[in-house]
Amino acid sequence: MDEKGFAVRQSLVRVFGGVAAAVLIAGSAAACKADSEDGGSAACGLKIGVFGALSGDNAGLFVPAKNGVDLAISQYNEKNKDCTVELTTFDSQGSPDKAGGLATSASQDTKIVAMIGPGFSGESEVANAIFDQAKLPAITPSATRPSLSTKGWKIFHRGVGNDLSQGPAAARYIKNVMKAEKVYVINDQTAYGAGLTDEAKKVFGAGMIAGEDKTSEKQTDFAGTVTKVKTSGAQVIFYGGYTAEASLFLKQLRAQGWTGTLVGGDGINDTNMLSVTGQKDVEGTIATCPCAPATNAKGTFVADYKKKFSVDPAVYADVAYDLANIFLEGIKDGKSTREDLNTFLGSYNKAGSASGVTYKWEASGELDPAQVVVWAYEAKGGAWVPKQEIPKS
Repeated sequence: MDEKGFAVRQSLVRVFGGVAAAVLIAGSAAACKADSEDGGSAACGLKIGVFGALSGDNAGLFVPAKNGVDLAISQYNEKNKDCTVELTTFDSQGSPDKAGGLATSASQDTKIVAMIGPGFSGESEVANAIFDQAKLPAITPSATRPSLSTKGWKIFHRGVGNDLSQGPAAARYIKNVMKAEKVYVINDQTAYGAGLTDEAKKVFGAGMIAGEDKTSEKQTDFAGTVTKVKTSGAQVIFYGGYTAEASLFLKQLRAQGWTGTLVGGDGINDTNMLSVTGQKDVEGTIATCPCAPATNAKGTFVADYKKKFSVDPAVYADVAYDLANIFLEGIKDGKSTREDLNTFLGSYNKAGSASGVTYKWEASGELDPAQVVVWAYEAKGGAWVPKQEIPKS
């Protein structure tokens, strides 16, 4: 997931500054020390943050992840009633414009020693630069822009594969499984959408691409693009972007008689894409995700999630649950500072109880490539139904 925000990030980083970061880091250590002097454990009374779109058009892409973290912390607190951990949420609505202020606020709260998120890549560009200054370790369950791991941030970790795996996998599915001869490629001009389609196009090759066009955020009229798609004769569209625009676009395509299949990345793999588009129009749509089906998660995760939230777990819920439990494991082991937890992540090498993924990170913060999977899901009967894991080659 991704959005724009480079200029905002640059200005906020300058404002935040290294001196302020040092003060905050010292404050975090002092707070932990004070807890010990009061007779409590240094790993008690701490907070784990969740940062992403909890409201707005794209909340459906991140709320399941937040719920996964909530479940993990609730279970931890039930077992550790004398030494609990608090969940603190930061609702960015997926916007880089909101990310800077929220990230600064999170960094200044010395009790927050770990962050799950940000959920989207554009806001990650802004927030992670600030988290890095404050040495606040962060693991994203869903931001897939490849360049996030090239910034030199020591706090950055990714719990899933990036678009260097998802884009080509989606293209292979269209080419090898759907057996499409022609595909029309569209991106929403966010770094996520543009990056995803760029990687897919490398697999398609020029001879397979019937045409290309761009949409934009908040766009509501897609008449021009609809005409181009119909004129091209392509019966498959690869759409790099998010539900808010993809849903309206698909409805307008159907209204003009287009009967082909829209394929998108994890940016459309949410319940809003199903409900807003409507079952008749969305049926048969394919969404990819660098994640296995949360409804097939291991252990008691699915039953526990459904008991707590009264719905089945959706995209990235199991991943976020596992990531939260990694931080909780470190806290339980007495890792009470941001620096301690960041070091803890650097040597971590265990399978998550829900996803089954072995969480082991490279120095860049990328997940071990051997653990990366990409799945295809089909909109069927009002739900995203797992189709298959897409082969890596």
